[in-house]
Amino acid sequence: MTATALLVHGGLWEAMDAARFWGTTGIHQGLTSYGVEVVAPDRPQYPSGWDVEVEALGEQLAKHAGPVTIVGASNGCTVAVLLASRFPELVDRLLLAWPATGDDEVANERARAGLVSRGCPPEAAESLLAGGILRGVTDLELASLARIRVAVLPSVPENPSHQRKTVDALLRSIRGSRELAGCPEPPTPAFRNSPQYLDQLVRTIVEFVN
Repeated sequence: MTATALLVHGGLWEAMDAARFWGTTGIHQGLTSYGVEVVAPDRPQYPSGWDVEVEALGEQLAKHAGPVTIVGASNGCTVAVLLASRFPELVDRLLLAWPATGDDEVANERARAGLVSRGCPPEAAESLLAGGILRGVTDLELASLARIRVAVLPSVPENPSHQRKTVDALLRSIRGSRELAGCPEPPTPAFRNSPQYLDQLVRTIVEFVN
């Protein structure tokens, strides 16, 4: 049976979409070259809350009989976790790649200023940034993931928005989860300018999906 990967791109209230995150970086094509069926929808660009995103991407997930592997990226990790916890019958693996740090006051203040400067209403910004280890995700929702295979892929090197402590906290909170080889997050120049990272990432995802 062909493995299916639902790719949930990063970004939050900015001009980011699946084509820019997964397509132009070569990740989408790399996965399909290994026979993985890729579903890479666009997240709503200007959501008032995480439920808006879960509803939109849940429609994409429901089109597949399963099992599906969800790959969340950066702030897309929040959507990925919520999808996995709310559609347990459709998801059997979850990869949290470059998880955006949600439990850091400085990181959240910087993110809040960025959201508001891009037109996000302050009350929506507060709602989107609320949470713990991951924005918009409770400890119980993280604990519920123990029923599926979960892996965490860190940003290497770490940066203020994707901190190592977030990876460690996720590994502690999700029983049975494991760490995969990290790399810079796409579509940053550090990733795009180093072809070895693309090959490493694609192979890592393929091995996890299969």
